[in-house]
Amino acid sequence: MNQDREQLSEEHAAFVAELRHWREVAGYSQKALAGLVGYTPSYISKVEGGTIVPSRDFAESADRGLKAGQALIRRWRDLHAATQAHPAPTQRRPEAAVPDPQTAPGTALVVEHEHAELTLADGVYRTRVRRLLRNIGTEPVTRYLVRIAVDRYPGDPERSNQLYRNNPLTWEEVNLTAQCAGEPMAWTIMHDRDAFKEVWLQFENQDGRFPLYPGEERWIEYVYTVPAHKWGPWWQRAIRLPTRRLSLSLTLPADLDPVAWGTETSMTAEPSAFRTPIARESDGENVTFTWATSEPPLHTRFRIAWRFKAATAKEDQVDTLTPSDQMQQIGIVQEGDPILTTEARRFDLPAESEDARRVIAQMSSMMERAAQVHEFAKGMGIAAPQIGISRNASLVRTPDGQIIVLLNARVIAETADTDEQYEGCLSFFDVRGMVPRPHGIEVEHQDVDGTTRITAFTGGVARLVQHEIDHVYGLLYRARMRDSVSPIPVSQYKGTGKPWSQ
Repeated sequence: MNQDREQLSEEHAAFVAELRHWREVAGYSQKALAGLVGYTPSYISKVEGGTIVPSRDFAESADRGLKAGQALIRRWRDLHAATQAHPAPTQRRPEAAVPDPQTAPGTALVVEHEHAELTLADGVYRTRVRRLLRNIGTEPVTRYLVRIAVDRYPGDPERSNQLYRNNPLTWEEVNLTAQCAGEPMAWTIMHDRDAFKEVWLQFENQDGRFPLYPGEERWIEYVYTVPAHKWGPWWQRAIRLPTRRLSLSLTLPADLDPVAWGTETSMTAEPSAFRTPIARESDGENVTFTWATSEPPLHTRFRIAWRFKAATAKEDQVDTLTPSDQMQQIGIVQEGDPILTTEARRFDLPAESEDARRVIAQMSSMMERAAQVHEFAKGMGIAAPQIGISRNASLVRTPDGQIIVLLNARVIAETADTDEQYEGCLSFFDVRGMVPRPHGIEVEHQDVDGTTRITAFTGGVARLVQHEIDHVYGLLYRARMRDSVSPIPVSQYKGTGKPWSQ
């Protein structure tokens, strides 16, 4: 009977770990998730705390809201089967709910400096993380929690889940090693899932123990590897403890001609570009991107994404596919779908702020996927109808990497002077059309908290913004072209990879 109950506890722990994983990937707090799925924050807390068994409706709602690609539903089915097979008189608290000693009473850790490095070489990504930890609490720290998560296809969770179900990330591939001030650290597994692992690094080894006592500070370092075919084109650092300084280094082969950009997200704000630029250096063999920040806010997630411009590095791209086929393959709604010619519904902000954040996150993921299969030297944009969501929301990424979020946007003023340039649209990407537009515009739009703003845009950025605002009002750029002009095949277009003409 004890073995039966242990099995139930393991299945419950698996669901809780999966839920926490996808909630953190999406950047939601428990309160935000509650609003998204229609449950109370107390219910979410009890589910993650292991004091109640989640309902099927909750599992399905959370899976949809977090875009988990059926992962939560599968975990719920396993839990339900275990519950039916081995009913217990009392609900056991699962392993996932054991308090983290780093936040338990009497313990308090501060990260004085985190330096993280990611390197691609010989088909393997190698991550090395060094953290200078200071114990400002009253009790010794004896272990430290580390998470390893992979997502090969951001924005397409079902495809990623299928990959890892068929070919899970193994501990042999991870090859984890850790040390503290030169001493090897033992480690124990907390969670072992197909696509993410949680490990306790122990302040001990076979030769003895070396707790981090109050008032002490010490460097810890851990290194792990992941095969390139199981890693995605992104790398994220999450601020889970008070941190004084964070520095990142990404090294990729120069012959793949990599480009990289950064976004930061929190549980209360939409994604935005890094506040300072990423530095780039090349030694001919490798390109290294570096970035650093001081006093990063707690719970913020800093993500570096990249793509390889060299044709030999374009993954998941079949030469025989047309550009429109490629966009359709990654999930972009194509011309002919009624959603593209229907005016999208506005958000009621701030009441629907969580819905708005969810749509923004989905658009951001799709933009990353599109950037993997095409070069957007002029910048790029995407509107919610293009991912099948009829809401007044769009994103623009400028040529220098700035992210512009547009909610309930409308053009309220435009300049008399216009220019005419070629545009492309992800929803019919086989052609390019010469489109006249005002050189400058003023746009009224809202923040997720309901604040109304008026922003002026000029030049190429104004063109990008107008294109996306047209989408939420059911207009494609063909409607803006002069009657005597027709789009040209993309094969005849000579502007790919070049900036907007002045």
